[in-house]
Amino acid sequence: QVQLVESGGGLVQAGDSLRLSCSASGRTFDAYILAWFRQAPGKAREFLAGIAWSAGNTHYAESVEGRFIISRDNAKNTVYLQMNSLKPEDTAVYYCAAAPYRWIVTRTSLYRDWGQGTQVTVSS
Repeated sequence: QVQLVESGGGLVQAGDSLRLSCSASGRTFDAYILAWFRQAPGKAREFLAGIAWSAGNTHYAESVEGRFIISRDNAKNTVYLQMNSLKPEDTAVYYCAAAPYRWIVTRTSLYRDWGQGTQVTVSS
């Protein structure tokens, strides 16, 4: 059974940086996509960034491209989301998710495994 555990959220000021971590366990992820999503109050969960575990290729949502960077450490089975130049509108619960594909998919419904989420709050 896949387990995803996020950490690294918190309260920061606009312009600050924050790095989220997602520790993945329960299976090998060679044929998986690991991704980050977020959900703000009253809004739908949205795809932010994904990484192919084996090949390492990445894909970003337009809203965060150039500010957020997704990476992985295969030895530690951990995926990271480096978030720079944070804005108040980045305030949300951030989730790590896994999908059994070799190509990066962005549709929320295609991700079968989810972490519990970590809160990120950006003050102005």
